[in-house]
Amino acid sequence: MSLITETNQQYYQGAQGFRGGFLADGITLQSSFVTTFNTSLVFGGQNAWDPNNVNYALNNFKIYTSSTGVPGDWNEYILEYSVENNTITFTTAPANNLYIIAQLKILDGGQYANTASQQALGDAVEENYGTYQYIKLSDVIDNYMVGYVGDGKIIQNAKKSDVLFFAKRSLQEFSYDTLKSIKSQELTIPESLSLVIPQDYVNYVALSWIDVNGVKRPLYPNNNLTINPYAKLLQDSKGVPTQDNFGEDLEGTSITVERWREANPNRLLNNQALNELDNLAYDVYGDDFGSGPWNWGRLYGLDPQYSNVNGWFGINEREGKFTFSSNLRDRLIVLEYISDGLAYDLDTRIPKMAEEAMYMSISYNLLANRSGVSEGMVARFKKDRRAALRNAKIRLSNIKLEEIVQVMRGQSKWIKH
Repeated sequence: MSLITETNQQYYQGAQGFRGGFLADGITLQSSFVTTFNTSLVFGGQNAWDPNNVNYALNNFKIYTSSTGVPGDWNEYILEYSVENNTITFTTAPANNLYIIAQLKILDGGQYANTASQQALGDAVEENYGTYQYIKLSDVIDNYMVGYVGDGKIIQNAKKSDVLFFAKRSLQEFSYDTLKSIKSQELTIPESLSLVIPQDYVNYVALSWIDVNGVKRPLYPNNNLTINPYAKLLQDSKGVPTQDNFGEDLEGTSITVERWREANPNRLLNNQALNELDNLAYDVYGDDFGSGPWNWGRLYGLDPQYSNVNGWFGINEREGKFTFSSNLRDRLIVLEYISDGLAYDLDTRIPKMAEEAMYMSISYNLLANRSGVSEGMVARFKKDRRAALRNAKIRLSNIKLEEIVQVMRGQSKWIKH
């Protein structure tokens, strides 16, 4: 069967049309219609057919009907129906020859609504765009069981649960440095100067604040400037930590964090001069920079890790939050991070360019953990896995000759003083 099963109307518009009519007996009107979107229909729950019910907003689609099918003659369907396994069943069968449209929610609301309230606003259609370049983890497992396991094959038998386990482990390892499944969130830094770490976060790639032109301004970690203490113990007059009635240490608010939150990020501590004044800082890009002889030459010998006007961020492991320097308050930032590819279980998508690497990795892990398999066979599949993974990295690097040429052209320019 063809890999592309959606029509152009389904893919681009997120719409699928039907016509009311009679069943084969010529008497009974058809009441059930099967949708074939790549996206499964989401029915919000009890009475989710009713626009006045709170569950209606949970649907990822709307239904419109028309007696003529002419633009401007469509109306939102507000009578009772149900949805199960992508099949829409009307309680009252639609009239013969009635035009019916199932519209997935789309950012522009679709083209069948007559009023703003009838628009199918959402992003179900956009989430499906570009999905042909991926394959689901569940499909990888099914394909593997068909193509690599069975009589006459090297792996004659394997439990599907084992294949699932090694497929997940392979996907985890690939996600860190091969698949480049980088996610990003656009957020505004609140007054607290902290943001909660995303639910599927494994490690950050980059953080940047966005200026008025939409340009990324990179932020750097504050590792060598300050710290987010994991515990702030309350002490008695002798410096001994105090406990509550249950014998647990009492903790307070971190003074280190509070001082960093209120600090002027343009100022860094000068350990070489005036160290008797704690609040007299080394003004790197301060308010009076360049205003007189006192400031001349003060950037000479500056440590690059401190020469940052964009701001800093840290990670508060105890609270599970990113923290930011005070000059980033109310700034718009973009957080780029990686997950392990398993946050959504079997709906996880894998680039088709890495599909072969997944099969080789599953095979290697199955054989390497099975007794009675020769070392030569394990070594062979380990080599195959390495080669497939290398090919996947090259393919996913997406290097284009024209882009390389454009970069190299800049290398021939003379740098003139």
